[in-house]
Parts: sequence; C-alpha cells; structure tokens
Amino acid sequence: MKLGGGCHCGAVRFEAEVLEPPVPALDCNCSVCRMTGFLHIVVPHSDFELVTGRDALISYRFGTGTAEHLFCRHCGVKSFYQPRSHPDAWSVNANCLDEMPELAIERFDGANWEAAADKLHLPS
Repeated sequence: MKLGGGCHCGAVRFEAEVLEPPVPALDCNCSVCRMTGFLHIVVPHSDFELVTGRDALISYRFGTGTAEHLFCRHCGVKSFYQPRSHPDAWSVNANCLDEMPELAIERFDGANWEAAADKLHLPS
C-alpha cells in the first residue's frame, strides 16, 4: 500500500510503500520521540521516495550520533529520519501521513535503548 506524507508547510513530501493494514508501528518513549510525538513506521530505503524537499532538510544528531534526525528548516517538522535501530530503513512519522492507516502499535522503551533494542522485532 502506498502512503504519502510530509512536513507541516509542505516543503518536504515523501511516498512510502508499506504493508497492508494493520501497519506495524513503534511508539517510542525516548526523549526526542516523546517530546515531538513521533510514531514510527519503519520503511526499507527501497520502498521510500523523497518527492520534494531535499534542500529543505536539516540534520540533528545526539547521543551516539548514529541516528540522523531530519527536520524541515522552514516549519521544524520531522516527518522521517534515519534511525539507529534500522540502518537499512527510514522511520516515517505516522502523524505526518496524509491519511492515517490502521496501525498495530508496539511500545518501544527508547528511554532504555540498549536493552529495548535487544528485544526489538527487526525485519529479516
């Protein structure tokens, strides 16, 4: 199923191919996800297309610096980013989709990232 989405001002737009509903999603309680309301849908790089806005993206890294958090420099919204947990995929913010699909939400204890990552059901 193809989904579209982007940032608040519309400068950043993407399309993503995801599984049929219910779409797996992660609700992370780490500081940045909790503060920004990010709800993760993991999309392999090959199933994601940045349609517009490459020049509008700015990057933020913290902690280990592995994850690359990408924000629209105009409106500040992070509609997708490169997660530490899935180096071959983008994490798309379900809250930035044009239409919200039915989700199968799994809690992720990102506040205790190392222990939680060991339990994460990563795609094979």
